[in-house]
Amino acid sequence: MRMHLLAAGRLRMRKSIFLPDADRTETIELPVMSALIRHGQANVLFDTGCHPAVPEDPAARWGSLAKIMTPIMSAGDNVLTGLAALGIQPDDIDVVVNSHLHTDHCGCNAFFPNATFIAHALEVEAARAATGDMTGYIAADWESADKLDAISSERDLFGDGRLVLIHTPGHTPGSIAGMVELERSGRMLLAGDTVSLQETLATGIIPRNTWNADALTRSLAEVRRLASSGATIIASHDAAQWETLRKGAEAYD
Repeated sequence: MRMHLLAAGRLRMRKSIFLPDADRTETIELPVMSALIRHGQANVLFDTGCHPAVPEDPAARWGSLAKIMTPIMSAGDNVLTGLAALGIQPDDIDVVVNSHLHTDHCGCNAFFPNATFIAHALEVEAARAATGDMTGYIAADWESADKLDAISSERDLFGDGRLVLIHTPGHTPGSIAGMVELERSGRMLLAGDTVSLQETLATGIIPRNTWNADALTRSLAEVRRLASSGATIIASHDAAQWETLRKGAEAYD
C-alpha cells in the first residue's frame, strides 16, 4: 500500500482564527491537501480539496465565505492535477473519504463518478441544516455525491487495519481522521481539521472556527495518545509541516 500527498489548493486567513491571541491584522497561508491511498482493494482519496473554479471567481463559488477564507492558489492547483501527474484519472477513484464537508475538503467530490463517498452521519446532518451555507458547507460540493455511505462509528475500511476511520468531533460534529498503516513509513494519521496546525496540537489552544470546544479538546487528547504510541500526525493546513512532507510521486509506503 502507498500513500501520495497531493496539493489541493491554498488559502489565506486571519491567524487569529486559529490562534486567538494573534493580532487581527496578521494573516496566515494555509496549504490544502488531499491524500491518495493505493490499497490492493481500491484507490481511496482522503479529502478532495478546493473546486477548480475557485481561483477564477471565488465569490461565485463560495459567496461571502471567500472574504474569510481567501483562495490564493493558481489555476490548476487542485487534486485533479495531482492525480493526473500520477497517471490516475477521476474514474480510477473507488472511494472518497471526506474528513468533513467544509468546501475546502470536498470541493472536487463531483469529479469522481465511480466513487462511494464516506462521511460521518453527524456531518451530513450538519451540512443539511438550514444554517449550513453560513458555516462553511457549500451544497454544490457535498450534495453531488450519488453513493453516500454515512458512517456512525469507527470504520476499518478494508477489514485489515490498513485504513481506519476515527470520529474526532470538535471542529465540526462529524469530523473524522484516517489512520493509515504503512509497511515502511509506519502509522500516519490524516487528522483533517481536528489538527489544522501542529501548534493546535502542541498548545491545546482552541481555534475560533470550532463547533464545540469541549469535543475538540477530547479529540486532541486522543490524537496526542495516538502520537505517543508512534503515529505521525499530518495536520491539514500547516505550511511548515507541508514543506517537510513527501508529495506527489514521492510516496509513503
